[in-house]
Amino acid sequence: QVQLMESGGGSVQAGGSLKLSCNAPPLVFSGCGMAWYRQAPGKKRELVSSISRSRGTTYTDSVKGRFTLSQDNAKNTLYLQMDSLKTEDTAVYYCAADKGLHWERGGWVDCNYWGQGTQVTVSS
Repeated sequence: QVQLMESGGGSVQAGGSLKLSCNAPPLVFSGCGMAWYRQAPGKKRELVSSISRSRGTTYTDSVKGRFTLSQDNAKNTLYLQMDSLKTEDTAVYYCAADKGLHWERGGWVDCNYWGQGTQVTVSS
């Protein structure tokens, strides 16, 4: 079973920084579009940032200029650098490989894989 491994969450004061990491199996990382989502208590899950061949890198408006998505292809790892954090960034952050198809066991497989989530708490 494919599992995305997240790390890097934690607690920080407003204005601080955190960096999230998401490691994926090589064929998933190279074949799928990947993204970070977040879900705050009582709110719907929202797309924070994504990267894909078709759309490039995207950010939701509320994090533009503060968050940076990057990847290390040699390590099959996706990163989300979060700077100038605000209390409203508090949420559980999920890594996803959820766009396109990837090669697996002699065939193409839909990308639909998620991490377990990592808590980010920003205090005032």
